[in-house]
Amino acid sequence: MDNLVEIKNVTFGYGERPILKGINLAARRGQVVAIMGSSGCGKTTLLRLIGGQIKPDSGSVQVAGQNVSELDTDGLYELRRKMGMLFQFGALFTDMSVFDNIAFQMREHTQLPEEIIRDLVLMKLHAVGLRGAADLMPSELSGGMARRVALARSIALEPMLVMYDEPFAGLDPISLGVIGNLIRRLTDTLGLTSIVVTHDVQESLKIVDYVYFVSEGVIEAEGTAEEMRASGLPFVHQFVHGEPDGPVPFHYPARAYAEDLRLAL
Repeated sequence: MDNLVEIKNVTFGYGERPILKGINLAARRGQVVAIMGSSGCGKTTLLRLIGGQIKPDSGSVQVAGQNVSELDTDGLYELRRKMGMLFQFGALFTDMSVFDNIAFQMREHTQLPEEIIRDLVLMKLHAVGLRGAADLMPSELSGGMARRVALARSIALEPMLVMYDEPFAGLDPISLGVIGNLIRRLTDTLGLTSIVVTHDVQESLKIVDYVYFVSEGVIEAEGTAEEMRASGLPFVHQFVHGEPDGPVPFHYPARAYAEDLRLAL
């Protein structure tokens, strides 16, 4: 299998604040790849680089052999039509029905007749188990249902790559398992490449082919789910097992507690 996404020696920062420091990352065709790490480590920034919303300060981001930062506007839009995105909490259009949310991209980016769009929308909804919810409004959906509709929308145009930004956030255990299984099943069935940014270690390790752990802008560790579970690296062990203290400290840096108490007297 060849790499659909390749990030090579990428650095990026906001002003004087460095976010990514020489990142190297790859996602092969047909894989589910997870990017994990604590909040603020640069995970979502990586998705924005892949989608071309921002450009790296140095290094390259390639998708399907194209250097994303070198594409003109038309080229970037054409590439994005081959990408799907599942935003955190779904981000459905609240004034559109479930059916129209999924049909939106087809109507905007294709010349398909409505009868074909109808069949395709129902096919996508059937894939996520919600064909019967086509006429509902987003306000009538549970959190898990809304996420499944958003997943159906993300595959509406048969993308080669789908990116997921915290797809498990705020879900109950049943919905969480359903979404995880759908990501795996749709990746395999449609031949997608899926990149999942998540904090949910245990659920993600059930479905992924490869994992990158990011900390303070660098890749601290990478490997298969089995390798990450067995890792003896302190950062990975702390993250996988949810330990409160370790390389990522529980306490924010401060003066000695006894000194603070003395100064308060």
